[in-house]
Amino acid sequence: MGGDRALGLLNDMLWTCIYVAGPVLAATLLVGLLISVFQVTTQLQEMTLSYVPKILAATFMLIAIGPWMMGRVTEFARTLYLTIPTIVN
Repeated sequence: MGGDRALGLLNDMLWTCIYVAGPVLAATLLVGLLISVFQVTTQLQEMTLSYVPKILAATFMLIAIGPWMMGRVTEFARTLYLTIPTIVN
């Protein structure tokens, strides 16, 4: 296997990781930003106020798009397993 093929597989793996983790991370980032703005405006500096909504948002996102995430990872794994015979010359 050449270096360009290995880099191509690494590139595909990283993009799959970004596609799968991106929505959950974006949702928790958005919720964290909204909670931070709320804390600044009300001057309420309770540390647990930021954790619970982020955990709930991440849980909701995992439940909502979990099947899509598993399908995406499964498709990548299937493609990777199918390329194994072509790697060995």
